[in-house]
Amino acid sequence: MTATDSALTALSQGWCALSLLHGRIETHIERALQAGHDLSVREYSLLDVLSRQHSGPGGHLRMHQVADSVVLSQSATTRLVSRLEDRGLLSRYLCDTDRRGIYTDVSPAGLALLDEARPTNDNALREALDEAALNPELALLVAAVKNTPAGV
Repeated sequence: MTATDSALTALSQGWCALSLLHGRIETHIERALQAGHDLSVREYSLLDVLSRQHSGPGGHLRMHQVADSVVLSQSATTRLVSRLEDRGLLSRYLCDTDRRGIYTDVSPAGLALLDEARPTNDNALREALDEAALNPELALLVAAVKNTPAGV
């Protein structure tokens, strides 16, 4: 085995560990949000991203920006927005300055649900990280996540 082979193997193992950690966290949060609030992780993420918009310049996200923020394709994001709109949690409207643009806002019902679900999400995240930290293969990644400065 060459030095390059062992570097690639280490890189591959690191990627596998990161993927495993992400999967475990997402599964744990998904169960908690579904049980407590009838929300998926993606629905929660979308509501959270949209709730941070503001009415000032550049304060609203276009659908492709929302898709990037929740790590979904634009078509999957549109379907997700439609489902949440059907539930009365979001509303869509045309941009005043560019009629091709469609904005999405969280409704009062969506904001209330998000406020109720946020502690569930945060607690489930902490639980999943604490559990993963017990696995020696994941402990360093968990430490990195827990020590990431806000806003990164």
